[in-house]
Amino acid sequence: MAFLSRLWTLEPMLVALCSRLRWLPPTLARLTLGWVFLLSGWGKLHHLDDVIGFFASLGIPAPQLQAPFASGVEFVCGLLLLLGLFSRPASVPLVVVMIVAIATARREELTSLGDLFGFIEYLYIVLLSYVALEGPGPLSLDALLRGRRAAIAPAHRAATAGA
Repeated sequence: MAFLSRLWTLEPMLVALCSRLRWLPPTLARLTLGWVFLLSGWGKLHHLDDVIGFFASLGIPAPQLQAPFASGVEFVCGLLLLLGLFSRPASVPLVVVMIVAIATARREELTSLGDLFGFIEYLYIVLLSYVALEGPGPLSLDALLRGRRAAIAPAHRAATAGA
């Protein structure tokens, strides 16, 4: 019982520490996703013939158009996530790419909900959804630009109010 009592006395310090580290999860999620998709897109863009052949083998329509498009989406949106620029909108096309990947390339392996939860693509969807809903965190270009916009807006309103 003394152990539990001591543990409860630590709770305020733990809560304070967690509050100071709230920037960490969105930053790590965004950087990890950005890096993964940037490298994946880069690799696919440099081996488009192989990717087109793979897309064709999956029965994806117009693989000669879809492969460079999906590869480009991964590369560009991965770069945007890595920079933390337009992170929320950049997450959406990547979710779509991952849904298509599950529905095509992983379809045969998907026999239960448990299988879905084990797919890395599903984990990417969860993390991308987190970034899309919660934002990229304070260590991002989005946050920097939002801060500048907030600083500019009052000055702009004051200048136009007198005009």
